[in-house]
Amino acid sequence: MVGLVIAIVLVVVAILVLVSSVRVVRQATTVIVERLGKYNRTLDTGVHFILPLFDRTLPPISMKERVADFEPQAVITKDNVTMHIDTVVYFQVTDAKLFTYGVERPINAIENLTATTLRNIVGELELDETLTSRDTVNTKMRTILDEATDPWGIKINRVELKDIMPPKEIQEAMEKQMRAERERRESILRAEGEKKSKILIAEGEKESIVLQAEAEKQRVMLAAEAEKARLIAEAEGSAKAIELVNKAAPNAAYVTLQGYEALKAMADGQSTKIIVPSEIQNVAGLLASVKEVVTDVEKKSKK
Repeated sequence: MVGLVIAIVLVVVAILVLVSSVRVVRQATTVIVERLGKYNRTLDTGVHFILPLFDRTLPPISMKERVADFEPQAVITKDNVTMHIDTVVYFQVTDAKLFTYGVERPINAIENLTATTLRNIVGELELDETLTSRDTVNTKMRTILDEATDPWGIKINRVELKDIMPPKEIQEAMEKQMRAERERRESILRAEGEKKSKILIAEGEKESIVLQAEAEKQRVMLAAEAEKARLIAEAEGSAKAIELVNKAAPNAAYVTLQGYEALKAMADGQSTKIIVPSEIQNVAGLLASVKEVVTDVEKKSKK
């Protein structure tokens, strides 16, 4: 009976020893193993066995990127303006052994190093440069912090100035300056708009005048063309009439009658005096005169 109890106890102890010798390391974490108080090895992701009573494992260390949002730090610029700057640091553990044994309280060390580095960099800049040179400050801080934390097994991936808080009076002055700048831009835009409006109106009036001149020119040209066509038609009609008269070979009586009609038309005119040449006072003279007129008109038409 005693032997059975001892066997059971030994089996239980063996099981406990076996269970305590197994270590399971989760993804993205590492575990430091110390043997008799001295660093032995680093356990990566997976299942590992250690020596019970001799080996001791430290708390797991996360290898994922971390974000440290530190409290705002009071800094003084080159032109003696005191402001508070809130900084965010993105870092990652690259060597678990150095992270464990390199520095005491690594996060606190990074915070203090960030504060001192920020004061040194901002102290070389004036207020306006600090507000407009965030990328420059971020790059310098990342470089300096990465070099300083490398012996601690820490990689600084990114540093950001989360917020810059100048004094209240500086903020009020900046707001007034921004308001004045917006008003200036508004005035410039309004003036440019009025200028463009006047230019467009002037160009419209100019185009209207040009179009009116073009229309008047076209009207005059069309009127001249119409008058020309009318005169040509009248001349052609007169020539045709004379040609028809000549072809008809009018007798003396017809010519005499036409001469009387011409005298009648002259008498119905606005003139108060009618001078009749003495050589056409008789019928023979009238016929000769009419014949000469007809002949001249015919010659002109043929030309």
